[in-house]
Amino acid sequence: MADGPGFRTAIYCAGCLHHCKGCHNPQSWDMAGGHPVSVEDLLADIKSDEFSNVTFSGGDPFYQVEAFTNLARRIKEETTKTIWCWTGFTYEEILADKRLSMLLPYLDVLVDGPFILEQRDTTLLFRGSPNQRIIYLTPKEDDEIPGAVPLMPLR
Repeated sequence: MADGPGFRTAIYCAGCLHHCKGCHNPQSWDMAGGHPVSVEDLLADIKSDEFSNVTFSGGDPFYQVEAFTNLARRIKEETTKTIWCWTGFTYEEILADKRLSMLLPYLDVLVDGPFILEQRDTTLLFRGSPNQRIIYLTPKEDDEIPGAVPLMPLR
């Protein structure tokens, strides 16, 4: 329940070059860390829990954008689950990059921006510093979360 509202199946990936000071998961920074898992295996795990929605975190899923886009597309085609995704990139950086932006149409919520230790605020929901935004990309997620940005540019 820390990876978005309600029950979630969280997919944590390896690899992050943002290296935010104070990161809660620095062991995920290694681009060669973790172990390969097929989209089919991840999808089977996701579908096996009828009550949980999905969270992509890491590391940073945008460093494996092709695989996460494939997984997200399948989730949307085969389930009614919502997808939240955390990234150290800003929404604007993602939009400006054709490759990175391929994942956006499949996400319901993007939590963007690097964690800034000097701005750490433990009262914020689902993010560690106020520069990070909770951006609604579809009307499917409508939980009242303080600080959320009602941005729906892709639908």
